[in-house]
Amino acid sequence: MRVIGVDPGTAITGYGIIELQGNRLTVVAYDCITTQAGLPMPFRLQHLYRQLELVLKLYQPQQFAVEELFFNKNARTALAVGQARGVALLAAVNAGLTVAEYTPLEVKQAVVGYGRAAKEQVQYMVRALLCLPEIPRPDDVADALAVAICHAHRLGCQGTKGGNPWHDCLSQW
Repeated sequence: MRVIGVDPGTAITGYGIIELQGNRLTVVAYDCITTQAGLPMPFRLQHLYRQLELVLKLYQPQQFAVEELFFNKNARTALAVGQARGVALLAAVNAGLTVAEYTPLEVKQAVVGYGRAAKEQVQYMVRALLCLPEIPRPDDVADALAVAICHAHRLGCQGTKGGNPWHDCLSQW
């Protein structure tokens, strides 16, 4: 099964696509979609929607995972992220995908084993669990892959090489 994780934003939206084969996780693709800062918001959202449509058509995921919107002290930022998140959800539903939403705590718990983990710990484990040569950049891409891994764990995936995900992949390092 193919899962796409998305970390929505109006400036940068990260996405990561992983393949679930039995109890194995493999990376299919990851990247980010950027929008021009000077564009009016409706056009930025339109660009995001169209690019997500292309990604979904190209990689054909069956599942879509996104982080739930968390409370943000800056209302303007929260509103912008909420708009980008709405566009991402619309693209997923229009593509006929099953949508799953996770809290930041759930994502950290699934990826690191601790719900209050630091961002750096999550990034390290994304790299390790997916056996990547380096941490994906920008941060939005690593976050999107973390959401996809979280969903994979919810679907019953046990790791990248079979068995325990931390043992199997980290033993190579």
